[in-house]
Amino acid sequence: MQRILKSQLGGPLLALILVTVIVALTTDRFLTAGNLSNLSLQVSIVALVAIGATVVIFAGGIDLSSGSMIALLTMILAELVKFGGLPIWAAIPGILLFGALLGGVLGWLTAYGRIPSFITTLAALIALRGIALSFNNGSPIFSVDPGLEVVFYGRLLGVPLPFFYLLLCYGAAHVMMHRTKLGREIMAVGGNPSAAVLSGINMRRVQTMTFVIAGVMTAVGAVLMSARLNSGSPNYGQTLELQAIAAAVVGGASLMGGRGNVLATLLGAMTIVVVQNGLNLNATPSSIQNIILGAIILLAVGIDNWRAEIASLFARGSSIERS
Repeated sequence: MQRILKSQLGGPLLALILVTVIVALTTDRFLTAGNLSNLSLQVSIVALVAIGATVVIFAGGIDLSSGSMIALLTMILAELVKFGGLPIWAAIPGILLFGALLGGVLGWLTAYGRIPSFITTLAALIALRGIALSFNNGSPIFSVDPGLEVVFYGRLLGVPLPFFYLLLCYGAAHVMMHRTKLGREIMAVGGNPSAAVLSGINMRRVQTMTFVIAGVMTAVGAVLMSARLNSGSPNYGQTLELQAIAAAVVGGASLMGGRGNVLATLLGAMTIVVVQNGLNLNATPSSIQNIILGAIILLAVGIDNWRAEIASLFARGSSIERS
């Protein structure tokens, strides 16, 4: 147990297995082929957005804007394709670029404007949802383009495309965090900002870059959500920012910054989605689901803060058994 607590992947994996077993025991519909297929598609959007949330957390920040940003970006994509006549192959890169721009603005306000990330992204959560409501008189845009659905439901070699999106994005994120200068700087800024500055790291640039990355990943999530439902809506993405943060925290990322593993975030996202899927299959009211999601975040943060004490308890227990 001590080794599991110290491992960056062992704890999240154990949590995922435990949750999966519990849900499987509560309903016989969980392990059906149709539900597992739907589950694999459902987790893709949360997991991809969670990459950006995790990178921001690594640098000691927080991003509450992703859900509202998805609502705005799905509306822009729908407007461009359905009403503007823009081809899908041109609209999608534009949405990714706009997501990076929005993230850059939030990063600039946080880093150079010296406004806490909680405040800047909380303001964006409210403002971006309001801007999304200004499109199409606040009404959703349905049946955007049949070709858009292929982006989400298409298959390559018989495997759903979202699997390859996860493979590509998580692989790139892992390489960035462990093999590049930027990844090391992000961890340094989150772990000890003062030491990072003294070592010559441009902390403001690094903080801004984390939000740019988060903006791009949110834009990817927006494209997939539009493709999944072939529509855009100002109501999309509600509570998604909390799911993304919960995925990062359950995956072991410290909200204090400087510690975690981006691959563990994928396990955290799978855990969150499995819990929600189990609650839906058991017809749990949405109010109770929100309470449970909040409890999961609280428990995960508590375990992160009490990690040393828990390990010490197991150490004392094992020493007593040996004696």
